[in-house]
Amino acid sequence: MSCATPVDAAVELHLFACDECGARLSAIISLAEGIRDLARRGSLLLVVSETLVDRLVEQGLRVRQYAPPYGGSIACTVTAEDDVLIGRLSADLSRAKRVDLCLCNEWHIERIRLADIPFDPAADAVLFQQSITYAKAAPSGTTIAKLVAVNEAGGERLLGEFTFHHTRTLPGPGAP
Repeated sequence: MSCATPVDAAVELHLFACDECGARLSAIISLAEGIRDLARRGSLLLVVSETLVDRLVEQGLRVRQYAPPYGGSIACTVTAEDDVLIGRLSADLSRAKRVDLCLCNEWHIERIRLADIPFDPAADAVLFQQSITYAKAAPSGTTIAKLVAVNEAGGERLLGEFTFHHTRTLPGPGAP
């Protein structure tokens, strides 16, 4: 039994008959597959769930995780065998309506902001996946991750600050 509506059927017929729309659909499918492939390879910077991290481990991927203490720092690195890199940022999220993840350099200058990230107010941490491709090629350096609650007026309240001291261990351009 088909669940297709008359509109679905009309769109499908159009896609088969119209080369331009069919080509656009193929391009969208290719783009989605490319993004999915980047995500599977750990090459994207994004917020992830504990369930996803567990699934990656179950699939046999090598997941390197770092959890600096609240307000503290941690030494970190990656190896050639690592597939995914996860940062665990512990904070009280219970009163936040919107949370941004800010990645700053060692002088606290914001370089990247993931605005309005998905989070569970009942959770005790935000997990973010740093691009393993980037981490493997990055020179030794310091990144400061900040979780910021943003209110309706745009005002910000710091939920936590976490410092990652990355040491490059892989050879190649940018290596010491």
